Order: sequence, then structure tokens, then C-alpha cells
Amino acid sequence: MWQAEWVQSKLTMFYPNYTFEIVPMKTKGDKILDVPLSKIGDKGLFTKELENGLLNREIDMAVHSLKDMPTLLPRGLTISAFCEREAPRDVYLSKNGVLLEALPSGSIIGTSSLRRKAQLKHYRPDLNFMDLRGNLQTRWKKLIESEMAGIVLAAAGVKRLGWKERITQILPEDMMLPAVGQGSISIETVENRSDIHELLSLLNHGATEQAVRAERALMRKLEGGCQVPIGALAKIVEGQIVLRGMVARLDGAHLIKAEGKGTDPEEVGLDVAGRLIDLGATAILAEIR
Repeated sequence: MWQAEWVQSKLTMFYPNYTFEIVPMKTKGDKILDVPLSKIGDKGLFTKELENGLLNREIDMAVHSLKDMPTLLPRGLTISAFCEREAPRDVYLSKNGVLLEALPSGSIIGTSSLRRKAQLKHYRPDLNFMDLRGNLQTRWKKLIESEMAGIVLAAAGVKRLGWKERITQILPEDMMLPAVGQGSISIETVENRSDIHELLSLLNHGATEQAVRAERALMRKLEGGCQVPIGALAKIVEGQIVLRGMVARLDGAHLIKAEGKGTDPEEVGLDVAGRLIDLGATAILAEIR
């Protein structure tokens, strides 16, 4: 809802003669909170209901966290705007202010993300994990009331809710590569709505679009989803897209990384995906599936 309200406020500022109404919709991923996401199946887990609303002309645009969006969209739909990316990394929120590296062996970390678990297990194989679902307020409450030592969340969501002071540490990229598209709000529309595309053009952020298109090309090539331990982060450095990608076994015992750069996001994404495949990504992902 924060994201939808943010988009609404920006559009209202740009187009004061228009009225933008928020139409709340619950997705399958919002409703099923007692099962890890990886066991539900992630095809449109947080997007399908909104996409049906677009195709049925019940809404004109759908606001998503880009990291929740499949790399292949339903026919007739497109992403019209990639909003400027908030901090893309993951953060650790500790109950007692203890850093991840200083936690006693056997400490419990809350996260339902296979990507986060795999990278943390690679870094600290002696830690234990507890599945954690729900919105950020729910997750924070579970941390306080449980035996968990801390939880791992996306920095963007934590900052948007004004919880910056609760962050114990921002996890370095060498320890934790984020999810594809993490930190960017995307706005999905019907392809043939040129009027809506034009309205949203002012919200599109060019550098963000270049970076996340590279990450999504990597994900598409690897045929991964948001519930597979694949991490990626692209940045624009001196006019070039620099992309780092990661694939890991669920137990964290085997983790591979690759890096590439260039000016075309599709080419960079496919190049880094190819490097990961050469290092054994296909076998790792096949074992997980």
C-alpha cells in the first residue's frame, strides 16, 4: 500500500488535473501466510490478481515490487515504468544489536527466502533458520516475541516504513546479493494503452531500468523465479552496466558467482547467466527443482 500511495502522490503532483484512485487487491501471496513461499509455487504469486484486473479493465495500472514479478509477463501486458530504485540490498535487524558475524553458533535467523538462507548458510553454516511470512510489522512482532536472534529484510521496505534506526547492519554484497529487481517499484499496464504509458513516462528512471533489465535477463535465462536461490545486482558505472550474479545450493555448501559488464542490458544479463551456467548453475538449479 505504501508503494501504491507513493505512485499516487507522484502522479497527482505531475498531473494535478487528474484523479488517481487506489483499488486495493489481495493476492495469493498476501492470503497464504502459514506456508513458506517456496512451497506455494511462485508463478504470479503476488501479481496474478492485479494482472487479471488489468486485463479485465478494472484498473489502469498495477503497482508491484519488481522483485515479485515473473520475468515473462502475460500476453498483452508490459511494464511501463521502473521507478527509481531505493537501496537494493538486504539488511539484518537484530533483537539485541548483535552483528551477524558475532552471533553464537545455533542462533536462529528469521527469513522465508531461499536466496537469503542459502547465502547466510554459506557464510555461517552454524546458524539455524525459522520461516517468516507476513508484512513488516508482523515480522518485527514475531522477532520480538520469539526465540529468533534477528531477521533479514529488504532495505527498501524497511526504509520506506521509517524503520532505518532498527537496522543493525546493511549486509555487504560479498555476503548477500539481493533478489532480482529488489528495491524498484514497477508499474504494469496493458500494452495498447498509450495514454497510460505517456502518463507514466515521468516516473520511469532510466538508470534503474537499465540495471534491472540486465538482472531480469539473467533470471530469465536461468529460468529462475523469486523462490530460487538466485541473486543479482547491476549498477551503472561510468556509463556501463556492471552485473554480479549468484546461484547457490539450498544448504549453502556450493555457491557460485559471476560478473560481467557492457552497455546493453539484455546482453549483459545473458552473458553473466552464461558464465554461471559454465560454472554449474544448471545442475544446482535442477537439483533444487
